[in-house]
Amino acid sequence: MSQPESTSQEQLPAWVESSLFKGMLRGIERETLRMQSDGFLSQESHPKALGSALTHPHITTDYSEALMEFITPPKASIQETLDYLTDIHTVAHQHLENEEKLWPLSMPCMLDDTDDSIRLAQYGTSNIGLFKTLYRRGLGVRYGRRMQTISGVHYNLSFPDQLFEALQNNETDEKLKALSAQDYRSHRYLGLIRNFIRLTPLVIFLVGASPSVCKCFMTGREHHLLPLLKGTLYLPFATALRMGRFGYQNSAQKQLGIHYNNLPDYLSGLQKAVKTSYKPFSRLGLNDANGEPLQINDHVLQIENEYYSLVRPKQVPKDGETPSEALANRGIGYVELRAVDVNPYSPIGIDENTAGFLEVLALYCLLTDSPELLEQEQDVIEKNQTEVVNRGRAPNASIVENGQAHFIEDWSRTYLNNMQVFAELLDDAYQTQIYSNALQLMQARVDEVDETLSAKMIADTLEHGGTWSFGSHLALQHAEAYEKHKLSKTTSAYFKEIAQASLEKQEQLEQDTTQSFEEFLAQFR
Repeated sequence: MSQPESTSQEQLPAWVESSLFKGMLRGIERETLRMQSDGFLSQESHPKALGSALTHPHITTDYSEALMEFITPPKASIQETLDYLTDIHTVAHQHLENEEKLWPLSMPCMLDDTDDSIRLAQYGTSNIGLFKTLYRRGLGVRYGRRMQTISGVHYNLSFPDQLFEALQNNETDEKLKALSAQDYRSHRYLGLIRNFIRLTPLVIFLVGASPSVCKCFMTGREHHLLPLLKGTLYLPFATALRMGRFGYQNSAQKQLGIHYNNLPDYLSGLQKAVKTSYKPFSRLGLNDANGEPLQINDHVLQIENEYYSLVRPKQVPKDGETPSEALANRGIGYVELRAVDVNPYSPIGIDENTAGFLEVLALYCLLTDSPELLEQEQDVIEKNQTEVVNRGRAPNASIVENGQAHFIEDWSRTYLNNMQVFAELLDDAYQTQIYSNALQLMQARVDEVDETLSAKMIADTLEHGGTWSFGSHLALQHAEAYEKHKLSKTTSAYFKEIAQASLEKQEQLEQDTTQSFEEFLAQFR
């Protein structure tokens, strides 16, 4: 095993000042299942007091009716974002019915033997609402409903215009200097994305938190997991099974050849996928025996959102725009980092250390060289990812980079050292210690593998006697934290108003629906 070389510049160029990073925005999307008091997945509808899952800007549902998604608006600091997310959790907790709790783990709570009890999310009777439910029905027939009960955290991040202007002004390549501001920004964000993909094993190792699963999750599936204790399966050195073959994986998508080397190619690859039939999905049929639609279409992707990726380029769509059209029209506006497990020890699924680490990592990915990412390297990255998912904490776990194998601790340590200067810049920009503290904590996890979230979870699962007992213990602790958190009168009033407004908006959409869903779907198809 060789020692990885430091890849950071000895020092950043003189023109890079901390003031360039002021104006970064970040937002968080956190998923969590509603769990019944007996530990099983909730069978209740989305609480009406929380508003309409179709039109509420902050509290919605993902795949199943019981899988809640909490969305913060973009905020100017990590603390503001976490505070907002805490408010959302508190509001949601206040309106849970029948002693339900929010399940704290990425991998699901107890599921029945059949998928029938995993209710599809319902969005009302408007065509757009029925379309959203049909999309989820299609996911269920394609991949099974169990896969869709997994929760994650998505971290959205944008950098300020002045940073891109300074970067472009200091380019030595005349072609890059000649790009429009929009195209140059997209070019740099794609560089960030490629580097983030290369360093995803680092994210999985440091913040992975799904080393084990409830046995019920694997019902009817072949697997190589081992019994940890009754009712819980695991791998001895696993970090994030959510990110492996039992999580969001799609073999059809691997054949797409979607790359992040330039925006037009990325978009054309995505468009090809939403317009190309795929035989295994064609065989499922478009409608069931009763003539009810089973999936939107038989294409590789029903819609663009079905593309499961570690990181996504994003732009806020205007009314009537698809995500691809928004990107084509206005370029990349921010990135969505998606390789993040729910931190079960945090009542809101993420803490300031993970947030600080992700922002330092993203800045590092943005400002360091990022050559094109081609098939051969992609294959190596996927093998690295599999290694870290299944054996990341093993004494001989290794990462391959530039044809050389490195022990994962050496490899991780090298990158964390390279990132130190970026953490200091962000600390200076925001007059904080969050970023340096975050790297220090991640370094401690590299130095002592038992400090990783995945190692702690295995120890605590054993101590509590299984996944359900451990998860229930944390769910109860988190419920107490929500109850102690006092909402301001303004915040309470805002969430009450927005819930009512969302219900009215859904009702209006339903009243305005004149076309039958059959016609609407036929037109889309």
